[in-house]
Amino acid sequence: MKTIKVYSTPSCPWCLRAKEYLKGKNIPFEDIDVAADAAKAKEMVKVSGQMGVPVITVDNEVVIGFDQSKLNQLLGVK
Repeated sequence: MKTIKVYSTPSCPWCLRAKEYLKGKNIPFEDIDVAADAAKAKEMVKVSGQMGVPVITVDNEVVIGFDQSKLNQLLGVK
């Protein structure tokens, strides 16, 4: 099973879409609120080089933003 993390904020509409998409596919993920956890926000920037959310990691692959086609490819879903 792949390890999926979604670095997000509560006010981000694309974060919400990404999480709803994963839930709709019954794909478990860890939701990380970078607005509430400064250490996790630093981790996100270190992993992605980005300050913007969402940042989604699938194992060691990084997806910047809600890129549904890239997520499908990494997760092996349609």
